[in-house]
This record gives sequence, structure tokens and C-alpha cells, in this order.
Amino acid sequence: MLGHLLREGFEITNDPARADAVIVNTCSFIDAAQEESVDAILESAAVRETRRRGQALLVAGCLSQRYRDELPRLFPEVDAFLGIDQVTDVGRLVREALARRAARIRSRTPAARPRNSRDAERTRHVLRQLDDLEKTRPPAGKAAEAPGVARSAPVPALLEVHRRPTFVPDYSQPRFRLTPRHFAYVKIAEGCNHPCSFCTIPRMRGRHRSRPLEDIVEEARRLIGEGVRELNLISQDSTYYGLDLRPHPTPAIAAPERFRAAAAQLPADTPTLARLLRALNALPGAFWIRILYTHPAHWTEDLIRAVAECPKVARYVDLPLQHIHPLMLQRMRRETSREDIEDLLARLRAGVPGLTLRTTFIVGFPGETPAIFESLLEFIRAARFERLGVFTYSREDGTVAARMADQVPRRVREQRRARAMAVQREIARAHAAAQVGRELTVLTEGPASPRALHEARVFNPEHGQLRDGEARDGTVPARGWTVARSEADAPDIDARVYVRGRLPAGEFHRVRIVGHTDYDLLAEAR
Repeated sequence: MLGHLLREGFEITNDPARADAVIVNTCSFIDAAQEESVDAILESAAVRETRRRGQALLVAGCLSQRYRDELPRLFPEVDAFLGIDQVTDVGRLVREALARRAARIRSRTPAARPRNSRDAERTRHVLRQLDDLEKTRPPAGKAAEAPGVARSAPVPALLEVHRRPTFVPDYSQPRFRLTPRHFAYVKIAEGCNHPCSFCTIPRMRGRHRSRPLEDIVEEARRLIGEGVRELNLISQDSTYYGLDLRPHPTPAIAAPERFRAAAAQLPADTPTLARLLRALNALPGAFWIRILYTHPAHWTEDLIRAVAECPKVARYVDLPLQHIHPLMLQRMRRETSREDIEDLLARLRAGVPGLTLRTTFIVGFPGETPAIFESLLEFIRAARFERLGVFTYSREDGTVAARMADQVPRRVREQRRARAMAVQREIARAHAAAQVGRELTVLTEGPASPRALHEARVFNPEHGQLRDGEARDGTVPARGWTVARSEADAPDIDARVYVRGRLPAGEFHRVRIVGHTDYDLLAEAR
């Protein structure tokens, strides 16, 4: 959206008070994200009323997509609602929203001056309304009622949200990256075909839609030319990439056995993730390729070989498993069994030496008994994932899981998350300790702030990383530290490597590991 706005002559500002139009890009994946989105909309409306009444307010993203017909009634102060397919039309829609805002002010409608926009009770009221809408939403395939627009507003909000998204990005579209210069996210597909019982993404984002392989490679080529040193490949299910581009595709191939059979019959020129990795690996330059969001049902032997054989592909696999107990996997509709998962982990470890495995689990899913949770802890101790995150189950209205019996109380969910992360902390500490003395290649991020060093406990002497003469009072040595990441660390979610001294950002360096904290490594440049 920013790229299209800049190309059409708009100026971007980080100060809402200076803006002619504000776009709130929303998320509706879990209840906390939905609440944050509602708060942001109402806060933006309140700031506008006190500082810039002519400002247009637009709401984009998944909240608009999920509640297409209901949001105009719930947010009469909003001037336009954009769906996922409207990214390329954002310039036109901003201009139309500005015109509608001016017309609203001239007509002096109630929608032009909302009351109590900052009130927390208003947020709770909107969220209750959205919950009620999910409970009464018609079954899939049946038409919903006509869009509900505030009847008191003679100038209704602009509503451009397709019921079934079809948008897929391509390299010809302008882009304004919000990440640092040295790494970028590359979306290889949109949508998802999985029926996970806890998830609303397929309803919001639509069916899986892959980008052409040549299109992704061209975008990667341009990013590398701009100085990018790490390409992070993302989609809702990266391992499904290309399967929808095969001749006469059918959607029902998500389960492991069906996926393997379909993959084995693909024509030689059909794009797959393995072929995409090999094509990206062939591009000139020094850079990493990192795969995020892979599904355990869709790993083929060819993909494992591609990771092992391509030197630019990070020895890192992000593999959200969500659970290991058979009953939980069945109730979650994960399409994999414990046997499938254990077999895949063994094949990955054997096929890619030095591999870092990252996974996530959900605790407190409906029906998870104390015994089932203990089986998950046992699996975590046995599998010894290098990177692991734990989420408490979020009950999302409109999902199959929300209607299940045996919902687990929030307090129990939080307690289970804390116990699981305590187990993983010990495993992570052992992994970090095993790196001491090794040499690694790292990608530098920039100077380490005193706050980051304090939060990482870099100066805690219990880990033995301090040498004689260094400060032990929590102060930063005069020459400072540099934040970096290894192949084992994805941006924003994994550990860090703190290197003594100042190194330029966005470059590869060889370092020697001299110490560690619970999760992070401490190093000296070679």
C-alpha cells in the first residue's frame, strides 16, 4: 500500500496529526489482535476529532475482510473500508475517502463526530457485537444480509471488500519496505487450504494462491541488488507453494499421503518450493534464504534435499506442530499423526546436518487434560528443539474449536504455557552452552542498546561470559556491542548474537562464541 501511495504522489508521515488520511491496517487472527485493531480505529477517530477534523480515516486488512458487511454499522466514523484485494487501488480509495469526509463535515451528520471514541467501554461493546455476529453468522455458502450502513449518515462509508479475496502480489507492484535495508520478507503465496479447527485465516485470506516462480525470483533479484542479505520466504503455508499451479488442480491434497502422491505426479515444469529454493540459490551475491511457516504434512524428500544442497538456504526450518498428542491433533484437524511428525523430524535431522528446528505449540486447547499436557512436555524434552514458542489457546468465535466441549480455563492455559516454556528454557540454555568455542557466520543488525543488553542479561556473571577487567555492574563497556543473528535465528522471533565491539550493520562476519545467556550467544569478531 505504501509503495502505491508513494508512486501516486502521496507523502508518508509517521505523525497522524499531520496526515490528511490515516489508514489502520488491521488483524483479526486472535482476540487480542482484534481488540488491538478496534482500539487503534477508535483512538485514530478520537485524535482526529481533537486535532484534524478533515482527516479521512480508512480501515484495511483482515478485520475489514472478516466483517465486511458489519463494520460500517459498528464504525460510522470510518470513511472507507478496504479489503485484501484493494491494495493496488489504495490511492484512488484515499482520494474518495477524503471527498466523503469533506461531505460528512458539510452535512454535519452524527457520524462526523463520534462520542466517547477513547472509551474502553466502546471497545468492549464493539468486540461483543463482533462475537455475537459470529454466533449468528449464516453457514458457509449462504448469502449474508446486505451491508449494514449507519442509517443516520446520508454520506455512508465507502466499502470495497470482495467476499472471496483473489489478490496475489507481483514484483511489478511498487514496494516501500519497512524492514531494515539488509533483510526482507518475500511473500510467495496468499491464502490457505487447511481446515485447522482453531483458525480463521482461510475465511479471511481465501484459498491458497501461489505467485509464479519467475515473479518471485525477479523480486528477489531486485532486493539483492538493493543490498538485501536475507530473504525470508513467507506465506500461510510455504510448503504448499506451487501445488495450485499444477494442471487441473484439486484442493483436497492437504493430508500427507495425498500430498506426496500429488507431488510425485507433478510435471517437471510445475513450481514447487524445492524448485524455488534452487532458483533463488542460483542468483549471484552473498545472501541467506530462510523458509518460514512450513506445514509438517507437506515436506517431500526433494525439499529436504534442496535445503541440504543449496548453500545459500539457511539450515533452519520453521515447522509449527501445534501439538503431539493424537487426540489434540485430531481435534485441531492438523492432518498429521504423531507418527508422521516423528518420522519427519528424523528425516530432517538426518537429511540436513546442523539443522536448527523451530516449532510452536498450543496449550490449553479444548479437551487437553493434565495427562495430555504432560505427554506434550515429555515430547518437548525428547525432541529438544533449538527454537520453540508456546501459545495459549485463543477461543475464536466462528471456528470449530470455539464450539467444542471441555474448554480449558484461562488460568490453566497460562500455567501450562509457563511450565512448557520453563522446560524449553533449560533446553535452550544447553543448546547455547554447546555453541561456546565454535565459529559462526552472523549477519549484523546494528549497535546493541543498553536496554537490549540488560534485557538479554548479557552482563549476568552466572553464565561465565565476563572476562577480567570487564564491568560487572550492568554498565556497557566503552567499545560497546553489536547485535547480530546467525543462520539459526529468524528476525524478531529468535535469539541474538551479541558481538563485542562496533561492526557495520547489514554485513556478514565470522565470529567466535565466547559465552551465552539463557537464549543468546556472546561473541568476538574474528
